[in-house]
Amino acid sequence: MTLSLEQAKALSPGTILYHVLNRNADNTPQRWRVDGKPKTRKTRLDDVTVPVKHGLYQHGDVTQDDLDLVCLTEEEAIEARDTTIG
Repeated sequence: MTLSLEQAKALSPGTILYHVLNRNADNTPQRWRVDGKPKTRKTRLDDVTVPVKHGLYQHGDVTQDDLDLVCLTEEEAIEARDTTIG
C-alpha cells in the first residue's frame, strides 16, 4: 500500500520511506529518510511536499504526485512493485 495524502502530512523527520521502483544493488527497495517537516499550502490543501534524503549527498522532495512511489515498509514496497510491474 502506497502512502496516502494524510499519511504524508503526518510524517516526522527521521521516518524511513521505501521506494517502489528504485532498487539497491542487492535488489532491496531504496530507503529514503524524511529530512524535514512536510510542507503544506494554506490555499491548496491537496498539495504536500516532503523533503527526503538518500545516501550522503542526494536530497529531493516527494510531492503529492509521487506518493504512489513510496511506502512505509519494505514489504509494502516489494508488493507494490510486483503489482506495478506485474
